[in-house]
Amino acid sequence: MNDTKPVARQPSCADDAEAGVLSVAAALARMGADIAPVAGVEKIALRSALGRVLAGEVLSPVNVPSHTNSAMDGYALGGADLPAGGSAELAVIGTAYAGTPFPGAVAAGQCVRIMTGAMMPAGADSVVMQEHAERHGDTIRIDGGHRRGQNVRQAGEDLAAGQPALYAGQWIGPAELGLLASLGVAEVRVRRRLRVAFFSTGDELRSIGESLGEGEIYDSNRYTLHGMLTRLGVEVLDMGVVRDTPAALRTAFGEAAAMADVVITSGGVSVGEADYVRETLAELGRVDFWKIAMKPGRPLAFGRLGASTFIGLPGNPVAVMVAFYQFAQPLLRRLQGETDTDPVRFTVPCLTALKKRPGRTEYQRGVLHRDADGRLVVRTTGAQGSGILRSMSEANCFVVLGHDQGGVEPGDPVEVQPFHGLI
Repeated sequence: MNDTKPVARQPSCADDAEAGVLSVAAALARMGADIAPVAGVEKIALRSALGRVLAGEVLSPVNVPSHTNSAMDGYALGGADLPAGGSAELAVIGTAYAGTPFPGAVAAGQCVRIMTGAMMPAGADSVVMQEHAERHGDTIRIDGGHRRGQNVRQAGEDLAAGQPALYAGQWIGPAELGLLASLGVAEVRVRRRLRVAFFSTGDELRSIGESLGEGEIYDSNRYTLHGMLTRLGVEVLDMGVVRDTPAALRTAFGEAAAMADVVITSGGVSVGEADYVRETLAELGRVDFWKIAMKPGRPLAFGRLGASTFIGLPGNPVAVMVAFYQFAQPLLRRLQGETDTDPVRFTVPCLTALKKRPGRTEYQRGVLHRDADGRLVVRTTGAQGSGILRSMSEANCFVVLGHDQGGVEPGDPVEVQPFHGLI
């Protein structure tokens, strides 16, 4: 018997137009409005500061450079001796080395052989490059075309004493370590490390080393999450695999919230009969949203678990990584106190035809490379299924197809987000 009554459809995270589905931009804005950096601050030795976030600005205690010095190997002289035309001869009266200044003064008609970084002698305000001077014994000959003050770095030119050298919220990389060392700074105040607890959910998941039964798979998400979190410099708390039961989830959520600033799960946030993460979180805390118009990674939950921030990632391996990099990583960086968390993106021609419907943001895995003409171009890695983790390993960028964008033809420009500096 056929029933003409339409089937009553239930909410689906696969329907981008369904009520409650947020755009990527709206979801990021909601997340950003709900968080504040961790309050804890500690003072640590400079050698231990790599990857940490500055808690306050660092004022330079000295001028950089500390003395007026030569920017070139050459000859230091007074600007009045530079010829306006023709040539001039000057007597070489000594040599200035970096760390060993010339002890005298330069008078009219004289010059000092000077090395890069050496302190400028008294009476000299200009440097002629050695390649632009002819030396004959103790004299040099120079011609016109020079200007007073050339090839000289003034004391404090890069950084004046008392001027901010670095600012609160800056991530400390190798360059920042070198800059602080050049100022003689031995200790810095940084935000404390963020504590992040994470676990996977799914009765089908098994840990490496266990035998697989029918329908069971190894848990890869905890390994990718551990790697992504470790590279962010957070304190990682791996809670393993939690069974898909409300009781097990309540226990895990309680333990995680008691010891972490952020709790991250993978799996269990969709609408399946055994997906209990979202409803258990709603009992214990708060769910702000759980559906985003994106592919892959539509079922992504965000909310609060006591004093902790909660992020519920999808279960498919690629969706976990995409959702982590687009949502969890910028959120974690902001919680660590970083101020610059926007990803690097730029536009290049796409060599691959891409299917896309407007109404959601898509993150396809791409290979950014140079073509025969030296132009940066991108192609996809092939099949883009959210379970094909190999696509992330083969890719070096995301091809970001915007919310309102349609399909792409070969040669069309697309936005790419490189993995370098991201992953």
